[in-house]
Amino acid sequence: MLDALRQISRDIDAAPSFEHALGIIVARVCLILGTEVCSVYVFDKVTGDLRLIENEGFRRSAIGKVSLAPGEGVVGLVAERGEPLNIENATEHPRYRHFSEIGEEPFSAFLGVPVIHNRRVLGVITIQQREDRRFREDEEAFLTTLAAQLANVVAHAEAAGSVSALLNADNVPSDVGYEGIAGAPGIAIGTAVVIGPSANFDHVPDKGADDVIVELTNFDRAIDRVRADIEETNRSLSRQLPAEERALFSAYLHMLDDTAIAGEVREEIRQGNWAQGALRSVITRHVSKLRQVENSYLRERVADVQEIGQRVLAYLQQDIHKDKFYFPEQAILIGEEVTASMVSDVPPERLKGIVSLRGSSNSHTAILARALNIPAIMGATELPLHEFENQTVIVDGFYGELIGNPTAQVINHYQELIAEEAEFVRELEPLKDQPSETLDGHRLNLWVNIGLVGEITRSLDRGAEGVGLFRTEIPFASRDRFPTEEEQRVIYREHLEAFNPRPVTMRTLDIGGDKALPYFPIDEDNPFLGWRGIRVTLDHPEIFLVQVRAMIKASVGLESDLRIMFPMVTNRHEVAEAKALVMRAYREVREEDVAVKLPQVGVMIEVPAAIHQARLIARQVDFLAVGSNDLTQYMLAVDRNNPRVANLYQEMHPAVLHALRELAKAAHAEQKGIGICGELAGTPEGAILCVAMGYDVLSMNAANLPKVKWVIRNVSMRDCRRILARVRRMEDADEILDFIRDQLIGAGLERAIPHHETPSMFL
Repeated sequence: MLDALRQISRDIDAAPSFEHALGIIVARVCLILGTEVCSVYVFDKVTGDLRLIENEGFRRSAIGKVSLAPGEGVVGLVAERGEPLNIENATEHPRYRHFSEIGEEPFSAFLGVPVIHNRRVLGVITIQQREDRRFREDEEAFLTTLAAQLANVVAHAEAAGSVSALLNADNVPSDVGYEGIAGAPGIAIGTAVVIGPSANFDHVPDKGADDVIVELTNFDRAIDRVRADIEETNRSLSRQLPAEERALFSAYLHMLDDTAIAGEVREEIRQGNWAQGALRSVITRHVSKLRQVENSYLRERVADVQEIGQRVLAYLQQDIHKDKFYFPEQAILIGEEVTASMVSDVPPERLKGIVSLRGSSNSHTAILARALNIPAIMGATELPLHEFENQTVIVDGFYGELIGNPTAQVINHYQELIAEEAEFVRELEPLKDQPSETLDGHRLNLWVNIGLVGEITRSLDRGAEGVGLFRTEIPFASRDRFPTEEEQRVIYREHLEAFNPRPVTMRTLDIGGDKALPYFPIDEDNPFLGWRGIRVTLDHPEIFLVQVRAMIKASVGLESDLRIMFPMVTNRHEVAEAKALVMRAYREVREEDVAVKLPQVGVMIEVPAAIHQARLIARQVDFLAVGSNDLTQYMLAVDRNNPRVANLYQEMHPAVLHALRELAKAAHAEQKGIGICGELAGTPEGAILCVAMGYDVLSMNAANLPKVKWVIRNVSMRDCRRILARVRRMEDADEILDFIRDQLIGAGLERAIPHHETPSMFL
């Protein structure tokens, strides 16, 4: 049966639509298992009922019309239990519900298997037969395995809106709530703009052609552009590559002929498919066929077909994006995976909120949203993406909730919350010039994490006392090549001058993992445990030296202390090697007769191994800084960008807090300063613990600074240590967070934490 499952999987991948995929599944199950009926039910998210959406063996007219209330019938029982149900005679079961309209009277044997995705039951797949018998164990195992594959298909179709379309959900319901992960605090009300990555067939929705002539014209234009690109590349490489190597370009051009892929796409468009959907259908069909052939040479042509398809799709989407992405004044950006480049495409004055189906509260898009003070929801995996285009939505970044098509009552409720939050922010403005000092006189530094020039003014306006983390990879990522030394010097100088005489901590280039440069790709099976951070720049000293020289030259004549920080350090040898390169760069700058101070050098503690060598590392440097985001990720073995395990990413995990306390003790034992620049430091709850642990610097996004300062100025060091002492005896992250919030509320500081009530219509 393994071969049969593989074949079904390939055919599903090649299916042009969700409806076609379902048809393949039910027909193939009946054929392989020799059963008479196979049905698929899914939950209607609007009504909460289980709806029949496909079947083989019953009356086709029943599809979309038969529904069961939660727990109703033997099908509902499968969904309720979340486990298979194999019964000999379904009609004698106490939960049996008869549906005369589908013609199921003679079918007795019943096997139902839940379709589960991310712990949520999406639906049920069933098989039935006339004879009284229990289905065999191998048949049950087959259907269970298939249900796991079907779960991904249904989940993807839900996100794309295909399930709702199949259920004839023509009217968009009001006040529909969707849950994600709180990415960036705040509330926004605006118009949804659905955006997807270019040249990705997975995100091309199913839809018909509004105008066949227009679709054909768009496709022809895209073909002409790709053909011109290929011919130009062929010409430019004619002197560098032999003729046999350039044969690939001829193969690409042939695929664009009317007798090949291009002709098939045009035929699909004429049959009513839009250009992107027709291209996806043809490319998917060709890829599926090539993957099944035995000839290894032909199988390897899969990549060529995908490459040519993506080239054409990129131009099709480019034309559509020009017309489609008009950003309204209150734009809410929604996408499968919203990236920093997508955010930068929106005029800043119009971007009011972000919703991403992928990512977590500590993915870089969420961090960017917090830096820009834009409410964001991450990991909203169940969002029917394309249903939201141009719809009014509410983004609640405090609780990670999205509300679609809100009624006037709900809009008024959230407008009141927005007004309350704005009033609190205004009340905090006078704190800008006040010291960050506890009630009993303990002083510490509140610095900012920064990466964009636009954040400078925002940071200073909120009273930033320095820069704890300047993410230098952001200027690198905004170019199509490595920036020159002078280009870097200008960028660094702008930040140093703006914060002068405050200290500025610049992290050396930190790429790899989930941070990539378009012109310096790093392709690894496990990038978070691979070539990243200091590992990359030590292997490329030419990049490292140029960057450090630019930093040093940028500090000439300024009072600001330049602090250079190495990321992803795992041992003292890396520190020694990086320090030697900094000294070399300093000498080279001095040899140019440039009078400049020697920068301070520090290490970012992100790898668990560095915790146990903290004192050894501290002896080699001027300061330590903890990157709590990555440290948490590595300690808990949780990818912070993966919504499937986002609930396991807990910065309040007792093991993480123990590590943070040990690091502070190690730094102070060597009489070195220590800061923390992860997202934990920017929360009132995290700040309380960091103060108690003895951290000298809390570095955070500028938007969080006023609230954190307000909390610190309204608690005593004694209270912070008392809270930490209680926390250290706790065994659960949620218990810890609830306890600290209760303490803040008891101290009259509840306005610093999210506390608004969910509207009654959602309860």
